Parts: sequence; structure tokens; C-alpha cells
Amino acid sequence: MGLNIALDGPSGAGKSTIAKLAAKKMGFVYVDTGALYRSIAYNALTKGVDLDDAQAVTASLDGLDLKLTYIDGAQAVLANGENVSDKIRTPEVSMGASKVSAIPAVREFLLDTQRNIARENDIIMDGRDIGTVVLPDAQVKLFLTASAEERANRRFKELQEKGDPSTYEEVLADINQRDYNDTHREIAPLKQAEDAQVIDSTSMTIDEVVDAICKAAEQSDGSKKKSDDERQLKREERRNREIMPIHPISKTRKINPLRQAFYSGFRPLVRFIFKCHFNMVFEGVENIPTDGGNIFASNHRSYGDPVFIALMTRVPISYMAKEELFKHNIFFTALIKAFGAFPVVRGSGDTKVIDTSIEKLESGRNLVIFPEGTRSKDGKLGKGKNGVALIATVAQTKVVPVGINFEGEKLSRKKKIVVRYGKPIDPKELGINDASTGSIKKIKKIIMEEISSLVY
Repeated sequence: MGLNIALDGPSGAGKSTIAKLAAKKMGFVYVDTGALYRSIAYNALTKGVDLDDAQAVTASLDGLDLKLTYIDGAQAVLANGENVSDKIRTPEVSMGASKVSAIPAVREFLLDTQRNIARENDIIMDGRDIGTVVLPDAQVKLFLTASAEERANRRFKELQEKGDPSTYEEVLADINQRDYNDTHREIAPLKQAEDAQVIDSTSMTIDEVVDAICKAAEQSDGSKKKSDDERQLKREERRNREIMPIHPISKTRKINPLRQAFYSGFRPLVRFIFKCHFNMVFEGVENIPTDGGNIFASNHRSYGDPVFIALMTRVPISYMAKEELFKHNIFFTALIKAFGAFPVVRGSGDTKVIDTSIEKLESGRNLVIFPEGTRSKDGKLGKGKNGVALIATVAQTKVVPVGINFEGEKLSRKKKIVVRYGKPIDPKELGINDASTGSIKKIKKIIMEEISSLVY
């Protein structure tokens, strides 16, 4: 059993934020139990289930698959493959979580999952009854609280930043109601464990609370087995652990001659049409490899981006497209498939898309990836995801950075569009020969910096 820290407390006390920071500082796994209950409430609400009907809520659990995973270094909750991390943070879902967590079948549904995670890892787990019910044998038990007014003020500021129209009075009423519900429910009410240390954060900064938790862990008997050197070694091992085995593509396979001939003849025609419709300018075309099996990593401005990139490439491309695009109609689906698109479920963390991408590269095609994962309306480059770096590292193939530039949010006739191709980035030349976390972060940083230099 690893070192377990049980962090309980009322709604809005900042348990999730504090637990994440403390876990990161100590190299622990953070388990967000509140997110799991929120996900069950969200699932029931989307199905139109009355959350006061325990039988209906229990029935809604049938077929529900909940997973905690990490996407780009951040913990995410997947409900049947859908990343619901943002959707479960509304006041309605918060109230719903309080209701469903009082249902025995719901708690039983999650109990084994929570305990299995705790048994195998050094963890921080936050919730309402972690120290009293879920992990009664946890070596460190803490009860984090703050005044209702302070908790409401914190939550109100968070909602304002997200554009939520809720008033402070509504948020305070929600906090008070949740406190009452949590402390008066029959099943596992909110209760401070007898051996828990109380941390009142009303007048404390976040850093002070994190330090208090880390100090409590250090002083526990269970923490003695973890010296600073051992924790550092564990972090190094995690950083150097291979995510996937290296599988360099051969670059010996060629596109079918008939397909290549069609592409070579069709591309100039499409380029002519696009140049008539837009004021197209291409820069850095000398950086485009003449062979296939390369990745083109670009910022994402419009649905036309894959075509803009392909207009100057000599080898047919493949590109990822969100799964929803393949559900419009059979004719549209057939069209985008013909032009190299394949589906990806955004935010799912599914490794199948990695395998498919490498298969496309191995077949001799080029691959277009948009590291941001979504379009930018204002043209500013967003935070890149790890997918492009992982694929490039596993396949040991070059990445051509691309910058697509035009003014305004939307495309219009005769608008000037500048497509810039940067110098290829070669993992082998960078000395990256393993798909460890450290290697992925290194090449991702370089790719995003190069794309940024091509975007005005």
C-alpha cells in the first residue's frame, strides 16, 4: 500500500485545487472523487433522469464507463470515452453530485475503483467521506474547510471567469444548501474523521495550505519511507519511462502509382482554383520534403487548412478530423475519406489514433496534424498537445512546422492567405531516440516554438 492522504471538507473549500498542487509537489497521484460523482450526475441529467429518484439514477449507471486519465499532463474524466472535465463544473451538476452521492448504489459503484487506485499508488484523494468511509486506514487524514462566505466568494470568482451568469447570492445559497445536504444525508454524511487534522483556509493563501498538507505528510509515520532523494528518483523514473515503444517507419513504401498520378494531376488544378478564389501566398516551399512519411504540424485557422497545406506537397496527405464530421452524411464522409481524413475522438486519450497515424506514415503518405486540437478564431497560437510529438518520436520521422496566416476570423473571397513552411525538425538529429515523457516534452516544445515563429 502506498502513502494515502485523505482530504475531506465541505464544498468550495478548494480541496481539488489544493490536492492537485500538493500531489504535483510531492510526486503523488491525485484522485478527484468529486469529479467522479459529478460525472454520474452529469450522465443522469443528460438522460433526463430525476436526481431525486434513486432507482432511476441507479438505472442510469448501467453501461456507464468512468475513467480517470491524464491528457497533456492534466487529469481528465472520461464518461464512455467523452472528456467531460469542463461540463461537470456547473452549479446544476454540483448540486446533482451532492444528491447522487447519497445513493448507496452510486457509492458502491465507485468504491472499488477508488480503493484500487489507493492500494497501488501514493495518492491524495479528496471528497466528503474519504477519511471516514473510502480510506479509513489512510496514514494522513485532513479536513480542509473555510467560512461559507469565503467559499462562496472563491466559487463566484471562478464562475465569473468562465462567463457564468450566477450571482454571488445564488452561489452562497448553493454553498449553504450543499453544506446542509452533505451533513444531513443518511449515507456517509460529511464528517470530520476523529484522527483528522483540521486546516481552516479562510485566511490562508493557496501556497500556505499546500505547505501544510506536505508538512503533514512528511510528519506521518508512513512518509518516512519516502526520502527526498527517493521521491526525486521516482520523478526521474516517471519522466524517463517510455510511453510507447519506438517503431521507426521504413520510408520504403510508395503511394500506388495510379493514386500518385491522380494526385499530381489534380493538385495543380485545385491550387489554381484556390488561387482564383483567395490571394494565396506560399513561403518556404523549399523546406517541403519530396518523399512521403513526413508530418506537417500547423496552427489551425479554418476548415480549409488541410487543403492549404496540401496544395504544395508532392505526396498525398492524411489528416485527423473530429469524429463528428464523419456523421454528417455518407457522401460527405466518403469525400473527406477520399482526401485522407480519418476520425479522432478529441480528448479521449485513445491510442488507436496513434497507431492509425503511424500506419498512414508507413504507407508513404504525409500526415497533417494540428497540435492545438481546435481552431483559433483570433489567430493566436494555443497550447499544443502531445500527440504530434509522440507520433514523430515513435515513428522517428521529420516534422515540418507550418504557419497559416490571414486576418480576421473567417475566410472570404480574395482574402490574403499566407502559408509558411519551416525547416523540418528531425528527432534523430535532436538525439531523441525514445518515447519517454522527457523526450516528448522536449520535441513538443521545439515544434510549438517553430510554428509560433511562422505565425504573425
